[in-house]
Amino acid sequence: MAIGLFKGKIRFDRNEFAGSFGDIGTDFPLIVSLIAVCGLDPASVLVMFGAMQVLTGLTYGIPMPVQPLKAMSVIMITQKLGGDILHAAGLVIGIIMLILSCTGLLNWIARIIPKCVVRGIQFGLGCQLALLAVKDYVPADGAWGYVLAAIAFFVILLFWGNRRYPAALFVIALGIVYAIFLQLNLKILWEGVGFHAPRWHVPDTSDMLQGFFLLALPQLSLSLGNSILATKQIAQDYFPEKNLTVNKIGRTYAFMNLVAPFFSGIPVCHGSGGMAGHYSFGARTGGSVMIYGTLYLILGFFLSGVFGQIVNIFPKPILGIILFIEGTALVRLIKDVSAVPAEWIIAVMVGLMAIGLPYGYFVAMIVGTLVYYFVQNRLIRIYSASL
Repeated sequence: MAIGLFKGKIRFDRNEFAGSFGDIGTDFPLIVSLIAVCGLDPASVLVMFGAMQVLTGLTYGIPMPVQPLKAMSVIMITQKLGGDILHAAGLVIGIIMLILSCTGLLNWIARIIPKCVVRGIQFGLGCQLALLAVKDYVPADGAWGYVLAAIAFFVILLFWGNRRYPAALFVIALGIVYAIFLQLNLKILWEGVGFHAPRWHVPDTSDMLQGFFLLALPQLSLSLGNSILATKQIAQDYFPEKNLTVNKIGRTYAFMNLVAPFFSGIPVCHGSGGMAGHYSFGARTGGSVMIYGTLYLILGFFLSGVFGQIVNIFPKPILGIILFIEGTALVRLIKDVSAVPAEWIIAVMVGLMAIGLPYGYFVAMIVGTLVYYFVQNRLIRIYSASL
């Protein structure tokens, strides 16, 4: 089924519904942790996150995901910082990305960073997501968790690539059934239903300065590598007819973070892993992210009063399997540069550096680019000397 003015661009069918859950394993745990640890307002966070999903679905017409800014989220959670700093840092990085987009600097960055470095960033992120799934999510419910994860993984393998019976529908249904029979308390759920709206908030100048150094700077390199360059590359892989530019991706990134802080929303970005997740589970249009966003809108507007109880219902092993598939979808993209040994080695090197080093994505992007041009120049000199 297509929708009105967006016929041929936005669909809401079983494949879009299945694909809509392709990024939940990444997003949901970060959102839950930010709300619980940093004291953020659940309604504001959930409503704004959902609204941005719907916005990007309409804007791009493809499963262009919206994700929490990972580096910022991790720093916030580990250091238990307050929400005011997070909102201010989101506004700062929105301003930075707007400047980069409007001045053409994003295009310049995209031109000088080679494809093998982008693939390396995707490889590193894919490995991180897969390892996180295996180490933290799948074992979360003990022996039953392993059984549940094994069943979900077998179901995905059985229905992989099936457009008529998308695998994610069965996996999500399995998680819902497990939650309803073993964990759901309908009385608590019903008592917490009520309407909640986002809170208006104006970031303070002092918080913006602190947020710039504490949160925005560590986030910027990951955003350039994954949110902009890698997302543009994977969009080109999956939807070459769209001819997306880094400037357009940068502008929507900037817009979301210029708006969300004033409604107490969390800083967000696009992401190659999210698009890989949506696509892997069947999504081909913006309908998937719109469905996904609508879920958060419902949670925020009507169920944010019992959000703490809701987050404990859905089994983490199921989220882990979805996260694992998302990670492996990114990892396998490295085959794109495997025909050229030097580029394949650079891609692997970049991925491992991104995983293992402090500020790994920034360091890996710089070092990988320098190594690429050094190797290229050396090969040119060798070839010229042989003539």
